[in-house]
Amino acid sequence: MPDWLWNRSARAKNLEPSGDTHLELARESLRELLHDERVPGEVRSALEDDYKQVQSMLEKLERGHIHIAVFGRVSVGKSALVNALLGEQRFSTSPLHGETRSIQSGQWDEYRDGNVFLIDTPGINEVEGEAREQLAREVAGRADLILFVVDGDLTQIEIEALRTLAKLRRPMIMVLNKSDRYSTEERVQLLDALRSHSKRLLNPENLVLTAAQPAPQWVVRLDERGEEVEEQRQPPPEISALKERLWYVLDNEGKTLAALNASLFAGELTDQVATRVLAARRTLGERVVRTWCIAKGVAVAINPVPVADLIAAAAVDVSMVIHLSRAYGLPLSRTEAGGLVTTIGAQMVLLMGTVWAVHFVASALKLGTGGISTVVTGGAQGVVAYYSTYVVGRAAERYLANGKSWGDAGPKLAIREILDSLDRESIVDQAKADIRARLSSTG
Repeated sequence: MPDWLWNRSARAKNLEPSGDTHLELARESLRELLHDERVPGEVRSALEDDYKQVQSMLEKLERGHIHIAVFGRVSVGKSALVNALLGEQRFSTSPLHGETRSIQSGQWDEYRDGNVFLIDTPGINEVEGEAREQLAREVAGRADLILFVVDGDLTQIEIEALRTLAKLRRPMIMVLNKSDRYSTEERVQLLDALRSHSKRLLNPENLVLTAAQPAPQWVVRLDERGEEVEEQRQPPPEISALKERLWYVLDNEGKTLAALNASLFAGELTDQVATRVLAARRTLGERVVRTWCIAKGVAVAINPVPVADLIAAAAVDVSMVIHLSRAYGLPLSRTEAGGLVTTIGAQMVLLMGTVWAVHFVASALKLGTGGISTVVTGGAQGVVAYYSTYVVGRAAERYLANGKSWGDAGPKLAIREILDSLDRESIVDQAKADIRARLSSTG
């Protein structure tokens, strides 16, 4: 990854303490990501939707908004829980699968300045709901805090979803909803089971009980004539434990949560940008390498002077590396490029002795035959020259892609890996075809 991208990604993922400091660092990362002129236009276009999300996230931070996503299986009471927190029937609730078909949100005015938004998501076990599940996960990935709602012991689907969400590194509160259905003893057993199954994935303090929509109760009252009348009543929601936990988390970590989420997202997008930039540069690099491979192969094939062959070969490789360095945004001087070619060439001599011997013999034959076999031997030598330049180009690309570094393994191992990964026969066939095509076009 280029240094400028690596530094920004590292800064985005490693925040210093203090909520206000977190927020300012996050805003800085997002602004830099949005306005970075070093990102190629084609990469920015390919990630247009992601950049729009960055803009939205920056606006969210500047307004002090916090997003809480409610996540869980179908029918665990997600919508009912959001309605209970909002204090109104904002979202429909139903025992049928698929009632929540899209992302819905509501502003929680009860907390401070109403800067908290609750987001209801589709159920993770929705029938034919892979797209909805992915949508829910994307929302969770952009949320500052996740409420993971269950109504009993964890199912396998819930355990898998919990692990996935934990990998997103977003803080979570697990809510055991519909707790009014269980006896005191059953609640204790359930809490123990949930703590056990969520071990290392969830802070035990972030496990609370709620009854967002308690089961209706039958009560007996006296009417105006003094007669007993039986009627059904809907008890109020039991969500005080959840409110207290939310208030505590938001009061102590609200700014940090928002900043951490934004910074993680910025870091993830930075990684995507780096990948796209590298892919674009590799595509350009492949064109550069092939162009110079053909140029060198043809020049060596038609040049009958062996010493000139060697000089031309070195000059072509150095020029190619200079062009590659520009394509990768890490320009090298001719001296630096020459040094890199020398390093690569030295390792190639050690690893490809036979190939270089053939190159030398072919060069000698061209001079010794007085030109009679120049076409035959020159063509063979041109193919070898094409191949060697291809290896130099690939090695130089690796060096540049690593930020002008061979890494811990050094050039020898890097070049050996490149040689082992190449299909020599296919490259030789391509070299023959390219050289013939170029000679025919100039003949």
